[in-house]
Amino acid sequence: MSDTLARDSRHLSFLRARERWKPAEIAFWLALVGVYFVFPTSLIFASQILITGLFALSLDMILGYAGIVTLGHAAFFGIGAYTAGLMAAHGWHEPLSGLLVAGLAAGIAGYLSSFLLSRGGGDLTRLMITLGIGLLLFEVANSATEYTGGVDGLQGVEVGKLFGVFGFDLYGKTAYAYVLGIAFLLFAFTRSMMHSPYGLALRSMRENQTRALAIGIPISACLTNIYTIAAVIAGIAGALLTQTTQFVGIDVLSFQRSADLLIILIIGGTATLYGGFVGAAVFMLAQDRLSNLNPQYWLFWLGIILIVMTLYLRGGMLGGLSRLADLYRHWRNKERP
Repeated sequence: MSDTLARDSRHLSFLRARERWKPAEIAFWLALVGVYFVFPTSLIFASQILITGLFALSLDMILGYAGIVTLGHAAFFGIGAYTAGLMAAHGWHEPLSGLLVAGLAAGIAGYLSSFLLSRGGGDLTRLMITLGIGLLLFEVANSATEYTGGVDGLQGVEVGKLFGVFGFDLYGKTAYAYVLGIAFLLFAFTRSMMHSPYGLALRSMRENQTRALAIGIPISACLTNIYTIAAVIAGIAGALLTQTTQFVGIDVLSFQRSADLLIILIIGGTATLYGGFVGAAVFMLAQDRLSNLNPQYWLFWLGIILIVMTLYLRGGMLGGLSRLADLYRHWRNKERP
Protein backbone atom coordinates (compact mmCIF):
# COMPACT_ATOMS: atom_id res chain seq x y z
CA MET A 1 0.00 0.00 0.00
CA SER A 2 2.77 2.40 0.95
CA ASP A 3 4.68 1.53 -2.24
CA THR A 4 1.60 2.35 -4.33
CA LEU A 5 1.12 5.68 -2.56
CA ALA A 6 4.78 6.55 -3.01
CA ARG A 7 4.64 5.70 -6.72
CA ASP A 8 1.48 7.79 -7.19
CA SER A 9 3.10 10.67 -5.31
CA ARG A 10 6.16 10.55 -7.58
CA HIS A 11 3.91 10.46 -10.63
CA LEU A 12 1.96 13.52 -9.47
CA SER A 13 5.19 15.36 -8.68
CA PHE A 14 6.46 14.58 -12.18
CA LEU A 15 3.29 15.95 -13.77
CA ARG A 16 3.37 19.09 -11.62
CA ALA A 17 7.00 19.71 -12.57
CA ARG A 18 6.15 19.43 -16.27
CA GLU A 19 3.17 21.73 -15.78
CA ARG A 20 5.29 24.61 -14.48
CA TRP A 21 6.14 27.28 -17.05
CA LYS A 22 9.88 27.44 -17.68
CA PRO A 23 11.71 30.79 -18.00
CA ALA A 24 12.39 30.13 -21.69
CA GLU A 25 8.67 29.69 -22.32
CA ILE A 26 7.81 32.94 -20.57
CA ALA A 27 10.55 34.69 -22.56
CA PHE A 28 9.10 33.27 -25.79
CA TRP A 29 5.67 34.79 -25.21
CA LEU A 30 7.10 38.06 -23.92
CA ALA A 31 9.14 38.26 -27.13
CA LEU A 32 5.93 37.90 -29.14
CA VAL A 33 4.43 40.76 -27.15
CA GLY A 34 7.58 42.76 -27.90
CA VAL A 35 7.05 42.24 -31.64
CA TYR A 36 4.01 44.54 -31.37
CA PHE A 37 6.26 47.43 -30.32
CA VAL A 38 9.52 46.62 -32.14
CA PHE A 39 8.09 45.80 -35.59
CA PRO A 40 4.98 48.01 -35.93
CA THR A 41 5.16 47.97 -39.74
CA SER A 42 5.28 44.17 -40.01
CA LEU A 43 2.35 43.22 -37.79
CA ILE A 44 0.20 41.87 -40.63
CA PHE A 45 2.95 39.44 -41.63
CA ALA A 46 3.62 38.61 -37.97
CA SER A 47 -0.09 37.84 -37.52
CA GLN A 48 0.03 35.38 -40.41
CA ILE A 49 3.05 33.67 -38.85
CA LEU A 50 1.18 33.30 -35.56
CA ILE A 51 -1.90 31.93 -37.32
CA THR A 52 0.23 29.41 -39.20
CA GLY A 53 1.98 28.49 -35.94
CA LEU A 54 -1.38 27.88 -34.27
CA PHE A 55 -2.44 25.76 -37.24
CA ALA A 56 0.81 23.78 -36.96
CA LEU A 57 0.17 23.30 -33.23
CA SER A 58 -3.10 21.57 -34.07
CA LEU A 59 -1.26 19.19 -36.40
CA ASP A 60 1.44 18.58 -33.79
CA MET A 61 -1.28 17.39 -31.40
CA ILE A 62 -2.35 14.57 -33.68
CA LEU A 63 0.94 13.81 -35.44
CA GLY A 64 3.58 14.53 -32.83
CA TYR A 65 1.70 13.39 -29.73
CA ALA A 66 -0.87 10.86 -30.97
CA GLY A 67 1.07 9.57 -33.97
CA ILE A 68 -1.82 10.06 -36.43
CA VAL A 69 -0.44 10.79 -39.90
CA THR A 70 -2.51 13.05 -42.13
CA LEU A 71 -2.27 14.81 -45.48
CA GLY A 72 -5.60 16.61 -45.28
CA HIS A 73 -5.40 18.77 -42.17
CA ALA A 74 -6.10 21.86 -44.28
CA ALA A 75 -9.71 20.62 -44.54
CA PHE A 76 -10.43 21.83 -41.00
CA PHE A 77 -8.51 25.06 -41.52
CA GLY A 78 -10.59 25.73 -44.63
CA ILE A 79 -13.88 24.86 -42.93
CA GLY A 80 -13.12 27.38 -40.21
CA ALA A 81 -12.04 30.00 -42.73
CA TYR A 82 -15.15 29.64 -44.90
CA THR A 83 -17.50 29.47 -41.90
CA ALA A 84 -16.18 32.75 -40.49
CA GLY A 85 -16.14 34.29 -43.97
CA LEU A 86 -19.71 33.30 -44.83
CA MET A 87 -20.97 34.60 -41.49
CA ALA A 88 -19.22 37.94 -41.96
CA ALA A 89 -20.33 38.23 -45.58
CA HIS A 90 -23.97 37.64 -44.63
CA GLY A 91 -24.28 40.16 -41.84
CA TRP A 92 -22.73 38.57 -38.74
CA HIS A 93 -19.73 40.85 -38.17
CA GLU A 94 -18.90 40.16 -34.49
CA PRO A 95 -15.47 38.43 -34.55
CA LEU A 96 -15.42 36.35 -31.34
CA SER A 97 -18.73 34.61 -31.95
CA GLY A 98 -17.68 33.98 -35.55
CA LEU A 99 -14.50 32.41 -34.21
CA LEU A 100 -16.45 30.09 -31.91
CA VAL A 101 -18.88 28.99 -34.62
CA ALA A 102 -15.99 28.35 -37.02
CA GLY A 103 -14.24 26.20 -34.42
CA LEU A 104 -17.47 24.32 -33.75
CA ALA A 105 -18.01 23.62 -37.47
CA ALA A 106 -14.45 22.33 -37.88
CA GLY A 107 -14.79 20.28 -34.68
CA ILE A 108 -17.93 18.56 -35.96
CA ALA A 109 -16.13 17.71 -39.20
CA GLY A 110 -13.16 16.39 -37.22
CA TYR A 111 -15.39 14.32 -34.96
CA LEU A 112 -17.19 12.69 -37.89
CA SER A 113 -14.03 11.99 -39.87
CA SER A 114 -12.29 10.52 -36.81
CA PHE A 115 -14.53 7.45 -37.06
CA LEU A 116 -13.07 6.72 -40.49
CA LEU A 117 -9.57 6.84 -39.02
CA SER A 118 -10.43 4.58 -36.09
CA ARG A 119 -11.80 1.78 -38.28
CA GLY A 120 -8.36 0.23 -38.44
CA GLY A 121 -5.56 0.13 -40.96
CA GLY A 122 -2.06 1.55 -40.83
CA ASP A 123 -0.51 4.89 -41.58
CA LEU A 124 -0.98 4.49 -45.34
CA THR A 125 -4.72 3.96 -44.89
CA ARG A 126 -5.00 7.08 -42.75
CA LEU A 127 -2.96 9.07 -45.24
CA MET A 128 -5.30 8.12 -48.05
CA ILE A 129 -8.45 8.82 -46.00
CA THR A 130 -7.29 12.27 -44.88
CA LEU A 131 -6.02 13.12 -48.34
CA GLY A 132 -9.34 12.06 -49.86
CA ILE A 133 -11.33 14.19 -47.41
CA GLY A 134 -9.15 17.20 -48.15
CA LEU A 135 -9.41 16.82 -51.93
CA LEU A 136 -13.17 16.28 -51.69
CA LEU A 137 -13.74 19.49 -49.72
CA PHE A 138 -11.47 21.41 -52.09
CA GLU A 139 -13.56 20.33 -55.07
CA VAL A 140 -16.80 21.15 -53.24
CA ALA A 141 -15.55 24.67 -52.50
CA ASN A 142 -14.32 25.05 -56.07
CA SER A 143 -17.69 24.00 -57.50
CA ALA A 144 -19.97 25.92 -55.12
CA THR A 145 -19.03 29.28 -56.61
CA GLU A 146 -22.36 30.82 -55.58
CA TYR A 147 -21.36 30.48 -51.93
CA THR A 148 -17.55 30.33 -51.89
CA GLY A 149 -16.61 32.41 -54.91
CA GLY A 150 -14.64 29.49 -56.34
CA VAL A 151 -11.17 30.37 -57.55
CA ASP A 152 -11.93 34.09 -57.17
CA GLY A 153 -12.40 33.70 -53.42
CA LEU A 154 -15.13 34.82 -51.06
CA GLN A 155 -15.75 38.54 -51.40
CA GLY A 156 -17.55 41.01 -49.13
CA VAL A 157 -16.12 39.77 -45.83
CA GLU A 158 -16.55 42.56 -43.28
CA VAL A 159 -15.47 42.05 -39.68
CA GLY A 160 -16.76 44.33 -36.94
CA LYS A 161 -14.82 45.94 -34.12
CA LEU A 162 -13.36 43.69 -31.44
CA PHE A 163 -15.39 44.15 -28.24
CA GLY A 164 -17.16 46.92 -30.15
CA VAL A 165 -14.12 49.18 -29.68
CA PHE A 166 -11.02 48.03 -31.57
CA GLY A 167 -11.28 48.11 -35.35
CA PHE A 168 -9.12 46.03 -37.69
CA ASP A 169 -6.85 48.66 -39.27
CA LEU A 170 -4.54 48.48 -42.26
CA TYR A 171 -1.46 48.33 -40.02
CA GLY A 172 -2.57 45.13 -38.32
CA LYS A 173 -2.28 46.38 -34.72
CA THR A 174 -5.65 45.05 -33.59
CA ALA A 175 -5.22 41.93 -35.70
CA TYR A 176 -1.87 41.06 -34.11
CA ALA A 177 -3.07 41.60 -30.55
CA TYR A 178 -6.22 39.60 -31.30
CA VAL A 179 -4.34 36.69 -32.87
CA LEU A 180 -1.68 36.67 -30.13
CA GLY A 181 -4.31 36.58 -27.39
CA ILE A 182 -6.25 33.71 -28.98
CA ALA A 183 -3.05 31.81 -29.81
CA PHE A 184 -1.81 32.07 -26.22
CA LEU A 185 -5.12 30.89 -24.74
CA LEU A 186 -5.28 27.88 -27.06
CA PHE A 187 -1.61 27.12 -26.51
CA ALA A 188 -2.03 27.23 -22.72
CA PHE A 189 -4.99 24.86 -23.00
CA THR A 190 -3.05 22.48 -25.24
CA ARG A 191 0.03 22.62 -23.03
CA SER A 192 -2.00 21.79 -19.94
CA MET A 193 -3.65 18.88 -21.74
CA MET A 194 -0.38 17.43 -23.05
CA HIS A 195 1.23 17.62 -19.61
CA SER A 196 -1.68 15.78 -18.01
CA PRO A 197 -2.28 12.00 -17.71
CA TYR A 198 -4.26 12.29 -20.94
CA GLY A 199 -1.13 13.53 -22.72
CA LEU A 200 0.82 10.58 -21.34
CA ALA A 201 -1.88 8.26 -22.69
CA LEU A 202 -1.50 9.83 -26.14
CA ARG A 203 2.26 9.28 -26.07
CA SER A 204 1.75 5.68 -25.03
CA MET A 205 -0.70 5.24 -27.91
CA ARG A 206 1.85 6.72 -30.32
CA GLU A 207 4.70 4.51 -29.14
CA ASN A 208 2.88 1.18 -28.97
CA GLN A 209 -0.87 0.81 -29.45
CA THR A 210 -0.86 -2.86 -28.43
CA ARG A 211 0.77 -2.05 -25.11
CA ALA A 212 -1.53 0.94 -24.63
CA LEU A 213 -4.57 -1.30 -25.07
CA ALA A 214 -3.09 -3.83 -22.66
CA ILE A 215 -2.83 -1.25 -19.87
CA GLY A 216 -6.40 -0.08 -20.42
CA ILE A 217 -6.06 3.02 -22.61
CA PRO A 218 -9.17 3.41 -24.84
CA ILE A 219 -7.44 3.92 -28.19
CA SER A 220 -10.54 4.77 -30.26
CA ALA A 221 -11.86 7.27 -27.71
CA CYS A 222 -8.46 8.97 -27.40
CA LEU A 223 -8.14 9.19 -31.18
CA THR A 224 -11.62 10.68 -31.54
CA ASN A 225 -11.05 13.21 -28.77
CA ILE A 226 -7.66 14.47 -29.90
CA TYR A 227 -8.67 14.59 -33.57
CA THR A 228 -11.77 16.63 -32.70
CA ILE A 229 -9.85 19.06 -30.48
CA ALA A 230 -7.14 19.49 -33.11
CA ALA A 231 -9.82 20.16 -35.75
CA VAL A 232 -11.37 22.86 -33.52
CA ILE A 233 -8.01 24.62 -33.15
CA ALA A 234 -7.31 24.32 -36.88
CA GLY A 235 -10.75 25.78 -37.63
CA ILE A 236 -10.13 28.70 -35.27
CA ALA A 237 -6.80 29.33 -37.00
CA GLY A 238 -8.59 29.41 -40.35
CA ALA A 239 -11.20 31.81 -38.97
CA LEU A 240 -8.44 34.08 -37.64
CA LEU A 241 -6.92 34.24 -41.12
CA THR A 242 -10.30 35.19 -42.60
CA GLN A 243 -11.04 37.83 -39.99
CA THR A 244 -7.62 39.48 -40.14
CA THR A 245 -7.39 39.53 -43.96
CA GLN A 246 -11.16 39.87 -44.62
CA PHE A 247 -10.86 37.48 -47.55
CA VAL A 248 -11.11 33.72 -48.10
CA GLY A 249 -9.23 32.13 -50.98
CA ILE A 250 -9.78 28.56 -52.10
CA ASP A 251 -6.15 27.79 -51.23
CA VAL A 252 -7.19 27.47 -47.56
CA LEU A 253 -8.37 23.96 -48.50
CA SER A 254 -5.50 23.08 -50.82
CA PHE A 255 -3.19 20.09 -50.51
CA GLN A 256 -0.27 22.53 -50.71
CA ARG A 257 -1.31 24.06 -47.39
CA SER A 258 -1.32 20.63 -45.73
CA ALA A 259 2.08 19.82 -47.24
CA ASP A 260 3.54 23.15 -46.11
CA LEU A 261 2.31 22.41 -42.61
CA LEU A 262 4.22 19.13 -42.52
CA ILE A 263 7.36 20.98 -43.66
CA ILE A 264 6.84 23.54 -40.89
CA LEU A 265 6.67 20.79 -38.26
CA ILE A 266 9.77 19.10 -39.68
CA ILE A 267 11.64 22.41 -39.39
CA GLY A 268 10.44 23.25 -35.89
CA GLY A 269 10.21 19.77 -34.41
CA THR A 270 7.29 17.52 -33.53
CA ALA A 271 5.88 16.79 -30.07
CA THR A 272 7.39 20.00 -28.69
CA LEU A 273 4.34 22.34 -28.73
CA TYR A 274 6.59 25.25 -29.72
CA GLY A 275 7.88 23.55 -32.86
CA GLY A 276 4.91 24.72 -34.92
CA PHE A 277 5.49 28.37 -34.04
CA VAL A 278 9.25 28.21 -34.57
CA GLY A 279 8.84 26.29 -37.82
CA ALA A 280 6.20 28.73 -39.07
CA ALA A 281 8.48 31.70 -38.41
CA VAL A 282 11.48 30.08 -40.11
CA PHE A 283 9.49 28.76 -43.08
CA MET A 284 7.56 31.96 -43.79
CA LEU A 285 10.58 34.23 -43.31
CA ALA A 286 12.66 31.98 -45.57
CA GLN A 287 9.86 31.90 -48.12
CA ASP A 288 9.61 35.69 -48.06
CA ARG A 289 13.35 36.33 -48.29
CA LEU A 290 14.22 33.60 -50.78
CA SER A 291 11.33 34.46 -53.10
CA ASN A 292 12.50 38.08 -53.13
CA LEU A 293 16.12 37.14 -53.80
CA ASN A 294 15.40 34.45 -56.37
CA PRO A 295 11.71 34.21 -57.37
CA GLN A 296 12.26 31.35 -59.82
CA TYR A 297 14.35 29.00 -57.69
CA TRP A 298 13.41 29.77 -54.09
CA LEU A 299 11.85 26.30 -53.73
CA PHE A 300 15.21 24.80 -54.71
CA TRP A 301 16.98 26.58 -51.86
CA LEU A 302 14.18 25.69 -49.47
CA GLY A 303 14.64 22.05 -50.47
CA ILE A 304 18.36 22.28 -49.71
CA ILE A 305 17.58 23.70 -46.26
CA LEU A 306 15.13 20.86 -45.58
CA ILE A 307 17.65 18.19 -46.64
CA VAL A 308 20.34 19.66 -44.39
CA MET A 309 17.95 19.90 -41.45
CA THR A 310 16.71 16.35 -41.94
CA LEU A 311 20.27 15.00 -42.00
CA TYR A 312 21.83 17.07 -39.23
CA LEU A 313 18.93 18.39 -37.13
CA ARG A 314 16.72 15.37 -36.55
CA GLY A 315 13.89 16.46 -34.34
CA GLY A 316 13.87 19.88 -35.97
CA MET A 317 15.37 23.09 -34.66
CA LEU A 318 14.03 22.59 -31.15
CA GLY A 319 15.30 19.03 -31.12
CA GLY A 320 18.76 20.27 -32.11
CA LEU A 321 18.70 22.96 -29.43
CA SER A 322 17.64 20.39 -26.85
CA ARG A 323 20.57 18.13 -27.75
CA LEU A 324 22.98 21.09 -27.53
CA ALA A 325 21.59 21.94 -24.10
CA ASP A 326 22.07 18.32 -22.98
CA LEU A 327 25.67 18.34 -24.24
CA TYR A 328 26.33 21.60 -22.40
CA ARG A 329 24.91 20.22 -19.14
CA HIS A 330 26.97 17.06 -19.57
CA TRP A 331 30.12 19.14 -20.14
CA ARG A 332 29.40 21.30 -17.09
CA ASN A 333 28.92 18.22 -14.93
CA LYS A 334 32.25 16.79 -16.10
CA GLU A 335 34.03 20.07 -15.33
CA ARG A 336 32.85 20.07 -11.73
CA PRO A 337 35.37 18.61 -9.26
